[in-house]
Amino acid sequence: LDNLVVVYTTFLACPRQYLISVHRVSTNPVLSLRPFAVPERRPASSYASVAGAEPRITMSEISDDYVNISSETDLHLSVYMEKLGRHRRLGSPSSDGPSSAGSSGQQTTTTTEKAPTHTFPQSLPDWSNLKVLHRGTLPPRSYFFLYNNEEDALTRDTSKSKSKLLSGKWKFHLTRSPFHEPRDFYKTDFDTSGWDDIVVPGMWQCQGYGKGPQYTNLNFPWPVDAPNIPYDDNECGRHVTTFQVGDDFADHQLRLRFEGVDSAFTVWVNGNEVGYSQGARNPSEFDVTDYVKIGQDNILAVEVYQRCDGTYLEDQDQWWLSGIFRDVYLHAFPKFHPVDYHVHTLLDDDYKDATLKVDIEMDRGAYVDMKLLDADGKLIAKDMKIFDRHNSFDIRVKNPHKWTAETPYLYTLVLNFKKCSLVQRVGFRRTELIKGVFSINGEPVKFRGVNRHEHNPDSGRAVPYEFLKRDLLLMKHFNVNGIRTSHYINDPRLYDLADELGIWILDEADLECHGFGVLGNRGEDWATDNPDWREAYEDRARQMVQRDKNHASVVLWSLGNESFYGSNHQHMYDVIKSIDKSRLVHYEGDGGARTADIYSRMYASAEEIVNTASERNWSKPLVLCEYIHAMGNGPGGIKEYIEAFYKYPRLMGGFVWEWANHGLRTKTEDGEEYMGYGGDFGDEPNDYNFVFDGLCFAEHTPTPGLVEYGKAIEPVQTLDIKDNEVTIINRYDFVSLDHLTATWHIVADGMVIGGDQEVAIPKGIKPHTKAHLKIKGLPKNLTAEAYLHIDFALAKDTNWAKAGHRVAFGQLPLSKPPSMAAILSSLSHPFVDPVPHITQSSPSLLSITSSTGLSTWGLDLQLGTISSWRKASRPHLELLTEPFVMDFYRALTDNDRGGRFGQNWQDRRLDQTRHSVKRVEWRKEKHGLVVNVHSRIAPPVLAWAVDTWTTFTFHGEAIYIKIKGKPNGPLLPDTFARIGLTLGVKGVEKVAWWGRGPGESYRDKKESQAFGNWEQTVDDLFVDYEFPQDGGNRTDVRWVEFRGQLSDEEGVVDGDKPLERLIRARFGDLDGASFSAMHYTTKDLDECKHPYELHKRKREDTVVRLDWAHHGLGTGSCGPATLPQYELKTGEFDFELVLD
Repeated sequence: LDNLVVVYTTFLACPRQYLISVHRVSTNPVLSLRPFAVPERRPASSYASVAGAEPRITMSEISDDYVNISSETDLHLSVYMEKLGRHRRLGSPSSDGPSSAGSSGQQTTTTTEKAPTHTFPQSLPDWSNLKVLHRGTLPPRSYFFLYNNEEDALTRDTSKSKSKLLSGKWKFHLTRSPFHEPRDFYKTDFDTSGWDDIVVPGMWQCQGYGKGPQYTNLNFPWPVDAPNIPYDDNECGRHVTTFQVGDDFADHQLRLRFEGVDSAFTVWVNGNEVGYSQGARNPSEFDVTDYVKIGQDNILAVEVYQRCDGTYLEDQDQWWLSGIFRDVYLHAFPKFHPVDYHVHTLLDDDYKDATLKVDIEMDRGAYVDMKLLDADGKLIAKDMKIFDRHNSFDIRVKNPHKWTAETPYLYTLVLNFKKCSLVQRVGFRRTELIKGVFSINGEPVKFRGVNRHEHNPDSGRAVPYEFLKRDLLLMKHFNVNGIRTSHYINDPRLYDLADELGIWILDEADLECHGFGVLGNRGEDWATDNPDWREAYEDRARQMVQRDKNHASVVLWSLGNESFYGSNHQHMYDVIKSIDKSRLVHYEGDGGARTADIYSRMYASAEEIVNTASERNWSKPLVLCEYIHAMGNGPGGIKEYIEAFYKYPRLMGGFVWEWANHGLRTKTEDGEEYMGYGGDFGDEPNDYNFVFDGLCFAEHTPTPGLVEYGKAIEPVQTLDIKDNEVTIINRYDFVSLDHLTATWHIVADGMVIGGDQEVAIPKGIKPHTKAHLKIKGLPKNLTAEAYLHIDFALAKDTNWAKAGHRVAFGQLPLSKPPSMAAILSSLSHPFVDPVPHITQSSPSLLSITSSTGLSTWGLDLQLGTISSWRKASRPHLELLTEPFVMDFYRALTDNDRGGRFGQNWQDRRLDQTRHSVKRVEWRKEKHGLVVNVHSRIAPPVLAWAVDTWTTFTFHGEAIYIKIKGKPNGPLLPDTFARIGLTLGVKGVEKVAWWGRGPGESYRDKKESQAFGNWEQTVDDLFVDYEFPQDGGNRTDVRWVEFRGQLSDEEGVVDGDKPLERLIRARFGDLDGASFSAMHYTTKDLDECKHPYELHKRKREDTVVRLDWAHHGLGTGSCGPATLPQYELKTGEFDFELVLD
């Protein structure tokens, strides 16, 4: 019994699949467990067995659910099979059956007597069998629809096509394992009326089924035993729908097509098994002609497996979700139909004339009529041929319009067959390397791209078309010109939109096995460099190219992502080139570009790529397939990359990681909505909020990071001004600026001078070249700080934006801001005594009243700072809810946490500093009351400190603050997060300022924010990140004014009165001065993990931060941390500020 228990425990704990056999040898039953289908590359574990001797053990029952063994002495063992499958008789024991009787050393006696053997599973499941990728599927083909005639085909309306969309509400049932009942659900007499409804396309976790969504970045969330998948932990979603087709589908080949099913599935039609397929994001197509009944109800049953052996190759950084998540169609292909076709646009070496080559594969010989129409429907060329099963059209086209992301001109190819027609939009373009430079149509191209996962906050990877379209339109609005389909081929409709709108596509195969890298051995040995997996890798490359080969927008193929590098990548490359030699092949894991046609890097710093680009001896270009990680508040330091891209021809540009946060909408127990991340659904293991790393929030609305990126990659850059001539540069790759208009105005401190005036843009400015704009009527002798502001906008409507949409802007300084000395000079009034009245209200409090009596301040001698501020108009009302405090800390951003800086700040307890006063002295001078405070600011536990010498000068209605600091001591932080004052202010409703705005800005994230006169509410200033962190800062601010209405003695506010100034802060001409105003403390932001937690802590007063200097953001969450030039290095400082 002891040995039996050991064996049973081993069975439960081990991730490997085991064969359970019970057979009779002579009079003694034997229960044995042995490894089943162990890969050749993995050592096989020894089997164990138990055999009865004395007293004799007999087998009392064998059923579908249990193996029951009992003895004469009441020994009883019940091995529960969890309804994992049916048993079958094999006739005789397996040759590698039991060889010992456990620890007793007793040997089993064998005879020639045949005994019944019962085995689970009956056979290796397709979904855990590396040798089965597909059963019953048709060869992959291009994405196209057939129509009855040319007229219908030209509408491109799929509802008019020879197909039936089967998406909609299906019946659904979920079990924990594919072996759980009801396994006969596909039978035509099976009653599904008691099942739930589920939406197809859809992910069942997003519709409330199963264990819920799970997020990991790279770890496999199950015991790794590739290629095997656990039998008892593999959710199985059974889907059933009913459909009818009419007589127009009779005498056709009927093709059942699934555009995407995660992760694998088996299909039945009217009780007949049609086949099996895997490759979650690849299409699968089955010939169901023999099974579909015309004019009658047809039952389609689909069994979807959460995991399969292919899931080891689908370890992308995203949610683990399951289901039929793309559309399902039944296509009707008549006799004499195209099986597939391949469009080639072959430009000559002058990139002028072209040959249109169309390779067509037919189901049988037939005539084919071909037409080429321009964008207006005008006939450009036509031909007709009698085809064998394979043939081609070759047509010369004189100087066609060239397709680029900037000029997405599409022709329409019409193919008419005997009983059907199809259309394919065609863009003429050519991709190649020219002297090591990536070029399209002979011109160098820069990718200003993004990585895009398929995501919707409500439906996961089942993305509605309008949501998808909105994504691409938003990209165009923010100057994005490229998409890397990370890390799988996307919804086929995306490529149609990219052709139409003009977006370059780096098309990536559905491949990532990053999780093999944490198993303690060479990650590539598991699959990438393992011959057993060759067919699986090749299949994913083949599926990608065959489906997307006819899209002009697809300019690069990619062999996948983060899958190490091995022989199977070379096999993928060979498969791709056997189909399509016209495009280059990318793969970042091939660091030396041994297989790939280009170099690729992730998260290299700007300095690194400049060093690489400066080397002379390299023949391939370099792309950053992932860079400027956009997690949380950031990214910082974008412009350094963009400048490098344009300076060095062999730098191709890059793709930001990533487009959008992957939050999934969920609710608290109280019913409050929020966007969930890893761990919010009880998922373990998880990678927490690393799924929030996009340029868009989870609703796919812009973050401040997208605004900044859109500015950095703008197609027109304003460089400088000399006299009245402005220098600009055209950053387009193919077009001039003739499609744009330019207007200018002057924005100055406190005013806008004149309205928008148009300025002529010189005609025909070539790409990547400079030009000059002549500004007429520039004002002279400006006394306030002022900037020339120029906007560049679309002159005409496009298919992605209306005329007037701004694509770029620039600002150039015309005059300087006033110095602090000038501000101080302005405080003096010849008829007003600047010296206030002072009394010592208590041993620890100075009460200071301005000479006019309009303002009263309290200075706490123990704290060494201002703790009270009252106005004569409301003497009962205290403006300050928190005293002025010198502060060096900010709530951590994701980039702070991910990089070394945040850890250093917390290790050095920068967030726990305390103030202790050394000495306070005060005296009256002719220009006001002067209070000098010597303090020490230091954290607990440690011995480092900042000695400060603060001078408060009370002059009229103003306070001039000058502070000097000297950090010292062991374990001093390397950097500070900020240097500034924090205070609490009551009654703030709006904030006005002169400086950069209107949005958030930081030291290394400010190019998108223009100098201007801005005003916002406190709530509008705050950026409510989906994972709470510091935000809402405004930098390069000269002054900021906090406005509100003062209540009367009863606390009543007169809403009809205009807002009045509560407090104003002036920084003079200091560069980099910042402010923020919000209803939360840094502690609130650091401690709360979701917005709903933060909102419960919202204060009525306003936490104001006035900063002289701020540490940059960087991209340390996954990539380079804050660049040295943007660090706030610890050192002595000397700053000043005027408050009134």
